Amino acid sequence: MKTTCEIMVQKVLPAIRAELSRTMIFAHGCTQQDVADILELSRAAVSQYVSEKRGAEVGFSEETQYEIRKFASVLVNKDLSSQEKVKGMCNVCRFVQKSGWLYRNAPEAKACIICEDTDLK
Repeated sequence: MKTTCEIMVQKVLPAIRAELSRTMIFAHGCTQQDVADILELSRAAVSQYVSEKRGAEVGFSEETQYEIRKFASVLVNKDLSSQEKVKGMCNVCRFVQKSGWLYRNAPEAKACIICEDTDLK
């Protein structure tokens, strides 16, 4: 059994980072190093996200892609603190959970025993 949080960390978070990286580079003209600095990742990790060596296993709905693109725009255009970036990432993760993606695409997911959130369907 995998918990919701495990699936989110293993599959969804890398896919969100990949989508953010591609959006920031191709739509906003950032370099891989710019993205690495903003997302607080290594440039090598960003390269793997952009080349789809990481985070390519998950396909998001148009609504979710829109939320990710919106967050990418905020990241590029505002000087956010690390805490604000984390909060934004958490908001995108919650959006994915509430969209029902997890239960349609990872039916073995169980509610997180820490947050006890079973109302994600």
